[in-house]
Amino acid sequence: MSDIILTGAEKTRLRGMGQLLAPALKLGKAGLTPAFLGELQRALDAQALVKLRFLGTDRRERAALCGQIAAEGRCACVGSVGATALFYRPKKEN
Repeated sequence: MSDIILTGAEKTRLRGMGQLLAPALKLGKAGLTPAFLGELQRALDAQALVKLRFLGTDRRERAALCGQIAAEGRCACVGSVGATALFYRPKKEN
């Protein structure tokens, strides 16, 4: 899992911000590919908060994928509802 630690209040604020976002990425039947993870990294570099939509997965698969995405993507899963999940990584300081 990621080393990003968020308080409950921070997660609540981020979920509220995420309601206004359109899904930036869609995860389909190909699963977690290096290309998908690269796109996730680019999206997180551009925006700290990214909404993701799962296509063709059941509830248990989505829960496992959220943990795997957070670990491999070096980000935190802020929350998921249905087939949509939010991932957050603070922007890097220059």
